[in-house]
Amino acid sequence: MKTTRRTFIKTVTAPVIAAPFILPSRVWLSPPGSRITMGFVGMGIQSRYLLSKFMPMAQVLAVCDVDTTRRTNALDLVNKFYTENKDKGVADCKAYNDFRELIGRKDIDAICVATPDHWHAGPVLLALQKGKDVYCEKPLTHNIQEAVDIMRSVDKNKRVLQTGSMQRSMKEFRIACELVRNGSIGKIDHVECAFGGPPVPCDLPEEVMEPGLDWNMWLGPAPLRPYNSILSPRGVHNFFPKWRSYREYGTGDVGDWGAHHLDIAQWGLGMDNSGPVEIKLMNNEAILVYSNGINVVHKRSGFGIHFFGTDGEVMVNRGTFNVIIKGQTIASYTGKDTKDTTCQAEVEKAENLLLKDARVRLYESKSHYEDFLSCIASRKKPVASEQIGGRTVICCHLINQLYLHNTTLKWDPVKFRFTHGTGDPLWLTENKRDWSK
Repeated sequence: MKTTRRTFIKTVTAPVIAAPFILPSRVWLSPPGSRITMGFVGMGIQSRYLLSKFMPMAQVLAVCDVDTTRRTNALDLVNKFYTENKDKGVADCKAYNDFRELIGRKDIDAICVATPDHWHAGPVLLALQKGKDVYCEKPLTHNIQEAVDIMRSVDKNKRVLQTGSMQRSMKEFRIACELVRNGSIGKIDHVECAFGGPPVPCDLPEEVMEPGLDWNMWLGPAPLRPYNSILSPRGVHNFFPKWRSYREYGTGDVGDWGAHHLDIAQWGLGMDNSGPVEIKLMNNEAILVYSNGINVVHKRSGFGIHFFGTDGEVMVNRGTFNVIIKGQTIASYTGKDTKDTTCQAEVEKAENLLLKDARVRLYESKSHYEDFLSCIASRKKPVASEQIGGRTVICCHLINQLYLHNTTLKWDPVKFRFTHGTGDPLWLTENKRDWSK
């Protein structure tokens, strides 16, 4: 059955010839006719949010989804927006069932991928081969090999890729990492990241499917199985489907919130270009061990990201922020029953007190979406580039591998391979794919 799906993928991701790529001179301040053009693959709730961010700044020319209702709804949303906002673009969007047709259009500069995890790598790698820049939701990939393939393909094809880890564009996370990187809480001992558990094998029963869904295309590289509405709820819905809970299609909470929080842990530790060297279980918690001896611990509950240093602590989550140094609270906002301050005010307080003469300043992005479009124009790497998204998602996959195999793993973050001499764990081996064929 898995061989059958690999055969399917070889057909879906057949090689393409890169077309000439002419970059618009400006981004969101340009007249509509000269703006970056985009196509969207996967039109669920997250993609509709991304549409709302990109439509005012870029020209959306195409949308794609395997569900007829979602596809038509997205088409109507785009054309309605440009009809009502003629200064933003032209109402000339087209809809596709097959992402290959969308990516094959020579008039599209960049694509946005917001599909289930198991369908990230196919469209991304095909778009990179075709000379298009890519915005791809997190977690960047469904397995380790895909992450390595994407990182190498971005470099080979000289493209720009932004991973949807938007916490990098939120000030509370950047300032938290700058505090850590500048030694405000002393030498870091360990970091705790709070998020849920790994995915489980899919055991959902068969359901009758209404017409209008290309189920074979939805499955794509995953094993063949009967339809179940939990995996792909029909039509337009305002919730996040639970496909992510199943290993064949998603990466669990580890790849969902873990991709966000482990990304910030790596940023704060200065490990964007590296990763852990060992992954082990202790008290039923996954621990990522880095070459400098620092541990990143997976907690099932907590503050989000919690840095522990010899002189204090930094805690950060969306809209919450706490800094303690030598027992004294420097800044604190928990969002609960707090009327006399805000998260922004507490972040600025810590910044003014502790980072006035900071030696380390991190990449400042005030908008994850503007940052992507700006980097298309400048050809610089964005705040959450493929290297950052790829290495972060590898951390997620290593944790999932650990929970799956229940054995300590040794990892080489330079060569992207396991080093304990027993070969790749079964799950990684089974999911290796050659997307170029």
